[in-house]
Amino acid sequence: MEPEALYNLLQLPRAANLPVEEEIPQGGKKKYLPPTSRKDPKFEELQKVLMEWINATLLPEHIVVRSLEEDMFDGLILHHLFQKLAALKLEAQDIALTATSQRHKLQVVLEAVNRSLQLQEPQAKWSVDTIFNKDLLATLHLLVALAKRFQPNLPLPTGVQVEVITIESTKSGLKSEKLLERLTESSTDKDQPSKDVFDELFKLAPEKVTAVKEAIVSFVNQKLDCLGLSVQSLDTQFADGVILLLLIGQLEGFFLHLKEFHLTPNSPAEMLHNVTLALELLKDEGLLSYPVSPEDIVNKDAKSTLRVLYSLFCKHKLKVNVDGTPRGTPS
Repeated sequence: MEPEALYNLLQLPRAANLPVEEEIPQGGKKKYLPPTSRKDPKFEELQKVLMEWINATLLPEHIVVRSLEEDMFDGLILHHLFQKLAALKLEAQDIALTATSQRHKLQVVLEAVNRSLQLQEPQAKWSVDTIFNKDLLATLHLLVALAKRFQPNLPLPTGVQVEVITIESTKSGLKSEKLLERLTESSTDKDQPSKDVFDELFKLAPEKVTAVKEAIVSFVNQKLDCLGLSVQSLDTQFADGVILLLLIGQLEGFFLHLKEFHLTPNSPAEMLHNVTLALELLKDEGLLSYPVSPEDIVNKDAKSTLRVLYSLFCKHKLKVNVDGTPRGTPS
């Protein structure tokens, strides 16, 4: 899905709290949760479960959390929670009253958390800035990670995902994009194999990824030529599921009634419907050897998109290896 004009975003209710241009420095990005995402039942349930867990954990210390958005930002409760969970003492002041001391305290706590989770800072879905600025998504990612590490049996709702608006400040103005952000795993994610051939390809031979993409794009365009369609970007043009469904229909002989999918999807939810339908069709045909999350396709994850298209490529035109070399020759 291409970035939408800011005009479209301004049609959202005021509660979306969208920024004016000067609030985002040029080249900067910010995420916003629209009201519909905040009111999603599974999103609300996730917050409820996490708050109940925190309050039960810190009950002996007489600490009560009423809002994850408002109560976690200054590091005080995170400090107590992490010390309790990890059974260690952090060298951070107990009470921080000024913004500077609060940020410092939060930094000390998050550094300890990241070490415990064996995460480097760029890998984490949170930072001192996002937590201190009361970013609810970042706070939830952090708490979910702590729960998975220290309370793996906590019954977190599965498959929690929300529509997020990302706004980027560019030279030509504000650019916006709607994406789906996943907060908890789906019920089948835990059964996924840890690696497949594409993990190895992206890690060990990234220079061959382009050759694979070109071979698959050529194959796709051959099959879609009779429909008057063509693909230039494998990374972006399959995100809404439309071309993917039409391709599956062509190759597998499916007739899809227009009532079954969205020919011109107008939201991430409609895109997700299309992609989910496409993956279900592939699963029914036994073509997916590696589980693929529909959210990853919608969010333009190149590796996941390649996995799906390669499954079709293997069945209908298996003439090259995954690394781009001709079939029958060493990889």
